[in-house]
Amino acid sequence: MSPSQRLTESLASTPLSSLPARALRQAFAAGYGAKEARRDVLAGLVVGVVALPLAMALAIAVGAPPQLGLYTSIVGGFIIAVLGGSSTQVSGPTAAFIVILAPITAKYGVGGLLIAGLLGGVQLTLMGVLRFGRFIQYIPHPVTTGFTAGIGLVIATLQLQDVFGLHLHSKPQHYVERVAAMIEARSTASMWELGIATLTLAILLLIPRITRKVPAPLVALPVAAIAALALGRWVPGTTISTIGTRFQTELNGLIIHGIPQLPPLPVLPWSMPGADGHPVGLSWDLLHDLVPGSFAIAMLGAIESLLSAVVADGMARTRHEPDAELIAQGIGNIIVPFFGGIPATGAIARTATNIRSGAKSPVAAMVHALTVLAAVLVLAPLLAYVPMASLAALLLLVAWNMSEIKHFIHILKIAPKSDVTVLLTCFFLTVAFDMVVAVSVGVMLAAVLFMRRMAEVTHAEIRDSHEGLPRRPGEGVLVYDIAGPLFFGAAQKAMAALGIIADRARAVVLRMDQVPALDATGLVAFESALEELANHGCLTVVTGLQPQPRKVFDKSGIVNVPGKLILAQTLEEALDAADAHATATRLPPRRSSRTTAQQRPAAQ
Repeated sequence: MSPSQRLTESLASTPLSSLPARALRQAFAAGYGAKEARRDVLAGLVVGVVALPLAMALAIAVGAPPQLGLYTSIVGGFIIAVLGGSSTQVSGPTAAFIVILAPITAKYGVGGLLIAGLLGGVQLTLMGVLRFGRFIQYIPHPVTTGFTAGIGLVIATLQLQDVFGLHLHSKPQHYVERVAAMIEARSTASMWELGIATLTLAILLLIPRITRKVPAPLVALPVAAIAALALGRWVPGTTISTIGTRFQTELNGLIIHGIPQLPPLPVLPWSMPGADGHPVGLSWDLLHDLVPGSFAIAMLGAIESLLSAVVADGMARTRHEPDAELIAQGIGNIIVPFFGGIPATGAIARTATNIRSGAKSPVAAMVHALTVLAAVLVLAPLLAYVPMASLAALLLLVAWNMSEIKHFIHILKIAPKSDVTVLLTCFFLTVAFDMVVAVSVGVMLAAVLFMRRMAEVTHAEIRDSHEGLPRRPGEGVLVYDIAGPLFFGAAQKAMAALGIIADRARAVVLRMDQVPALDATGLVAFESALEELANHGCLTVVTGLQPQPRKVFDKSGIVNVPGKLILAQTLEEALDAADAHATATRLPPRRSSRTTAQQRPAAQ
């Protein structure tokens, strides 16, 4: 058994009860002391600072108030860290969700968004319970690269509204219509807003070149806020849109500009406002309408969290438990909506920052959540001064990083045409429609191309010489070699030749020692060829069966049938059986097609 097979078997045999909090329990079982705690606390503080502006920006990008993104990082980030299967992963709102969540918010309001997240959490939990974690790895790389690049393009385009300070008459759900709306509103663009966005982006790019010890947003956003305040005071008629001017919350009859200075409080998702401003309520019709979106949330949450966990394993030299991570993501997304949080998943950039900052266990991600909570309780009034253009600039950088444009172009240059087709298909479908359509079509297209490749890999040939055989086969005996898996597509091609040679031999030795796998299509093709050979009085002798094809034969009841089929243990035994049958039966004389044609007029 190969190492990968042993790992898969060990994961499948892990008791379900041992999955929750697996990474945290392993960290403490390995010996968790003051040294590890100090490193985790410092890493959690750094990631908390990085997550603070991102959480607000991502919530705003999906059409929700900024505090909902913060609540997601606080509640979701803490719960998933406690229950998860990855030692260093950080969870929270992510940019990839924008293209899925923004249309839900536009159509069903914040209440519909929270309910969709809740349904997605249920599906994620079921994925983990049913042990789907290890199957996510089978999604082809061009599919994930294509839809990730597409998401990056959509996110970047949507930020242009705040970068230029555009005032749209409407906010269409679809990408092309939103771009058209922004073009129509180009006359409302503000050079001051663009200047704030440019300043923020410049600092975000410059700081990492100077030092990696200070998170770039910690410098860029305060500088941009000060610049916006200065412009508003010294340049008459200048208004820079900020969190405080864009978002207000009513609390005990008071209007609070920006973010309430409160921790996440319990709330019923269906009591939150819908698109019309009234509580969205709870009904079967609403749940039915939200199922497709919730499935997209679950699928993207599973893919992104497990990809992030794989990246974390590579950086920290750890090994995550995928099913435990899916269960944790599911439970986190079930609980988060009851505190006003939007869907969460593993965040690759924050996870990488966590590891580079020295994190050793899930405690770091828990500290990150507490850091965001402390910031809400202490800094909420100051956060109201953060310019919207600055948050848009931050998301532009996030979109650029997640699109991995260099990797995208590299695949276009070196990958086979079939992979390039899958990549571009997923990219354009993500932009034109959504991630669910892109992944569904991409996986199906990749599967069809896989079938074609298997058909090309699998080949069969009639032995014209006795090289590589224990001895020369007797007269009337043919040896037929098959190499490669007998899957759909390849099976019919490999077995079709058997019917053609039926009238040329009295016995066929079918060598299957290079056939590692046989599926239902291959079995049907084999049985059809076997029947045709038997109808011509030709014996089939099978040898070299590997474990998987042998198991398929046993389950289907394929056994020795005198004069029709023999399952031989060795090649020499197969040749002996074939020679004996060919000798015992008379091989009819062959007539060439030319002779037959010459004799036909006389017969007439």
